[in-house]
Amino acid sequence: MEQTRTNLIRSLNPLVDYLLLNFSLIIVYNLFHTGYLNWAGDKSYVHVILIFNLVWLLATNIIRLYSITAFGYIYKKSFKAYFLYVFLVSYIVMYLNNIASYNTNSQYLLASMCLYGVLLGLWKISLVKTVAHLNVFRQPLRTAIIVGGSRTGIELYNRFKNDSSLGYQILGIFHDSPLEETLKELHLGHIADCINFSRKNSVAEIFCTLPFSQKHIIEKLIKESDKNMIRFKLVPEHYAFLQGTLLEQSLNRTNAYAIRVEPLENLVNRLVKRVFDIAFSLFVIIFILSWLYPIIYLLIKLESEGAAIFVQPRSGRDNVPFNCYKFRSMRINNDANSSQATKGDARVTKIGAFLRKSSLDEMPQFFNVLIGNMSVVGPRPHMLNHTEQYSNLIDQFMVRHFIKPGITGWAQINGHRGETKLVEDMKARVEADVWYMENWRFNLDIKIIFSTFLKTIGGDKYAY
Repeated sequence: MEQTRTNLIRSLNPLVDYLLLNFSLIIVYNLFHTGYLNWAGDKSYVHVILIFNLVWLLATNIIRLYSITAFGYIYKKSFKAYFLYVFLVSYIVMYLNNIASYNTNSQYLLASMCLYGVLLGLWKISLVKTVAHLNVFRQPLRTAIIVGGSRTGIELYNRFKNDSSLGYQILGIFHDSPLEETLKELHLGHIADCINFSRKNSVAEIFCTLPFSQKHIIEKLIKESDKNMIRFKLVPEHYAFLQGTLLEQSLNRTNAYAIRVEPLENLVNRLVKRVFDIAFSLFVIIFILSWLYPIIYLLIKLESEGAAIFVQPRSGRDNVPFNCYKFRSMRINNDANSSQATKGDARVTKIGAFLRKSSLDEMPQFFNVLIGNMSVVGPRPHMLNHTEQYSNLIDQFMVRHFIKPGITGWAQINGHRGETKLVEDMKARVEADVWYMENWRFNLDIKIIFSTFLKTIGGDKYAY
C-alpha cells in the first residue's frame, strides 16, 4: 500500500505541475491577446512556452523536487523550486534585448508567474491534505524490528521514527553489544534472541542491517524467519556488496531489499486476483454446483452414513486456520484429520474414489473461494498437524502461507499432488509453491486452471 502511494505521488507531482505551468502561460496569454487558440499559431510564443518548461525542468532537477517520497518535504521543496524558477526566468529576461518580439512584456511575465505560484501552492496543499485524509483508511502500522545497531541500523530507525507514512512501528533494535546511552531503551537483546522475540510479539518484518561479513548469521536468520512466516529484508551497509536479484523498497532515501519478489504484495495484483476469484467461483457455483451438488449428495448418502460435506481445519494465509470444504470421499473414521489418503486406502468409498480421481471432491471449495479464505489458484492447504510437522523439517515450508491457498496450483499440475511419502516429496511441492508466489501473473493462473481441467478430463495418476 505504501509503495503504491509513493509511486502515485511520483507520477502525479510532475504531471500536474507541468499542466498547471502551461495552463498559467496560456491563460495569461489570452488575457493579453484576443482569441483562445492564437497562442498555438504564434511561433514566438511557442518558443516562450518551451523555454519556461525547460526552466522549470532545470529548477526542479536542481532542487530534486520529484525524488522525494515523504509528504513533509513537499511544501519546502516546492517553495524552493518555484522561487528558483522565478529567479531563472528573471535572469533570462534581463539578457533579452527585446522581449516584445516574443509577444511578451514584464506585466505578462509577472502575471503568469504569480498565477502559477498560486495554482502550484493550491495543488500541493490539496495533495498533502488529500493523502493525509486517506491515511485514516490505510492498513495498521506493521510491527518490525531492526537487527544490527550500527550506524545504518540507527539511521534506519530514525527514518521510521520521523516518517510514519512509511507504515511501520519499530519495536526496537537487536545488537550483540550495548547501544549508545541515548538509545539504550531501544536495545531489545542479542541478535540470537530476535526470532523468539518476533514470534512472541507478532513481529511482521525484520530489517537486517548486519554487514555481509556476517553472512552466516544472516543466512540463519533468513531460514528462521521463513520458518516463522516473518518477512526478512536486507538493508545493505555498502551497495557494492549487493548480489543477485533483490527487490528494492524505498524508505525515504534509504533502501531495503526483500529477499524475494512477491507480486501479490501489490494491491492492484491482489485486486485483479480477487475479482477473478469471485467471478470464477460464482460461475462454478451457479452453473455447475447448482445441479451437480444434489447428484453427488445423493450418491454419497446412498453408499455410506455421514454428512455429504466434509469440513476440516486447514492452514490458510498467514497460517490462520480456516474450515476447508470437500465432498466426503471416505467412511467416517478417527484418522481423517491426521492421516493422508494412500493408494488403495480402505477408508475411501467407491463414489469417493471416483470423486478423488476426477477431483470433484474439491468442488465445494469454490465456496471457500467466494468467502475469501481460498483462491482458485494457490498452494494447496495442508492439515494443521502436517503444517506443524513439515515446518520443522523444511526451511521454506511456511513461506507458502504468505498467500492464500488454492483449489489447484503450480505444484499440482507439475506432478506434486497427493500423498507425500518422503520429506523430499513435500520439499519439491514447497519449491513449486514458492516459485508460483514469486512469479505470479494473471495469465499464469489461467494456464494452471486450463492444465488442471485437462488433467481432470484425462485422469491424474497422483489423485487417489
